[in-house]
Amino acid sequence: MARPTYHHGDLRRALLTAVEEAITEQGVATLSMRDLARRAGVSHTAPTHHFRDRAGLLTAFAIEGFEQLAKALGTSRLASNSLVELGVTYVRFAVTKRAMFEVMFRTDLYHADDPGLLAARAKAADALYAAVTELPDGLGQPAKPCAAETAPPEVRAAGLAAWSMAHGFATLWLTGAFPDRDRDPAETARHLFTELSRERTP
Repeated sequence: MARPTYHHGDLRRALLTAVEEAITEQGVATLSMRDLARRAGVSHTAPTHHFRDRAGLLTAFAIEGFEQLAKALGTSRLASNSLVELGVTYVRFAVTKRAMFEVMFRTDLYHADDPGLLAARAKAADALYAAVTELPDGLGQPAKPCAAETAPPEVRAAGLAAWSMAHGFATLWLTGAFPDRDRDPAETARHLFTELSRERTP
């Protein structure tokens, strides 16, 4: 049976889909270009021609992850008008996009200085910091949206706190370390984040 042929864009999508499938099934440690080629139905040299090496492929995978996260956070911010719900969105992304989430913050796996990667990561961070300054349960200040890199100290501190809380919960849940795992992770996160928000409110 002849292998399917891919145009340039189709090959990229097929390989990124194969990455997600492979990591979901076996983890990132055993990821190989040959296995990805087999999963995508292309020659064993095709991934190397397109991405050069494993790190290049995972760089593209991480970029897509940060772009999807930025979009999810932006949509949540507009729909919910709540920093708590933004945190829940972050947790939901981590749980439903586990393979991406595991790669995105492993800078040893990809080219961390890649311009596209830096831009996508900044886009996700900016979505979080915009929420910190704009949403009612954020800082409570009528501040203009600001980028993560230029955020005032109080905004940066609040943004890092919000990120640490959501990321920490997601990581504990994914590693099986969080108790009460018979509950829905998003609902559990919503309850915890709401309680912490109430304690912070004067």
